[in-house]
Amino acid sequence: MDSAVCAALAARESEAFGLHFSYGQRTERRELESARNVAKSLGFAEFLPLKIDIFRQIGGSALTDSSIDVPAAPEAEPIGESIPVTYVPFRNAHFLSAAVSWAEVLGAKKVFIGAVEQDSSGYPDCRPAYYEAFQQLIRTGTRDADIEVLTPLIHMRKSEIVLLGLELSAPLHLTWSCYSGEEEACGVCDSCALRLRGFAQAGVEDQIPYRGRRMAGAFSQSV
Repeated sequence: MDSAVCAALAARESEAFGLHFSYGQRTERRELESARNVAKSLGFAEFLPLKIDIFRQIGGSALTDSSIDVPAAPEAEPIGESIPVTYVPFRNAHFLSAAVSWAEVLGAKKVFIGAVEQDSSGYPDCRPAYYEAFQQLIRTGTRDADIEVLTPLIHMRKSEIVLLGLELSAPLHLTWSCYSGEEEACGVCDSCALRLRGFAQAGVEDQIPYRGRRMAGAFSQSV
C-alpha cells in the first residue's frame, strides 16, 4: 500500500518507471501481480520485474525462510517496539542499489521508495538516517552524483497514507500487504494489522479480501 501511494506521487510529478523485486518472499506471486496492476493503473512508462535469490538462500527471516513461522501481531506490546522475525536483513539496500543502477541507465534523477518509520514493524532500514546515509553513497559512487532518493511517506502514519492515497486516486484495492496469504490476507500479521488499523482510523473500508473479514475488522480497532 505504501509503495502504491508513493508510486502515485511519482506518476503525478513526472514520467514514472516501476521496479518490483521477487526475492523469495512467501507472497511473491501475489505481490508481483499487484505491482504489475498498480503500474498499469498509474500509467507507468515501463515496469521492470527483477528476481533475486540471495535472501531465500541466506534465510533468517520469516518472509523468506519456511522454517520460521510468520507471527501474529503482538498484543502485549505495540507493533514496532522490537525488530520482528519478518525483518529481511538489509533488504532495502539491495532494492535501492538496483533502482539507482536503473536510474543511471534511464537518466532519471529521482528514486521514490515507500519507506515508513511511524506506523511500521520497526525495521531498521525504514529509518530516515538509513536513507540519508544511502544518499551519501549515491553521491560518491555514481557517475553524475545527482540522483536523489525520496521517501515522501517516511514520517506519515498509516491512516494519513490511506487518506493521501484516496486524494491521489491511488489504486489501493490492487495492493497487497499480507506476509503469508496470497488469495486472502490473514488479517493478523504485523503488516495486515497495521494496514487494517490505518484504514479503520481513516474511516475507510479496505477493499482487499481478508480471511474472516469480520474478525479482521474488529482486530484492527484494538491493535
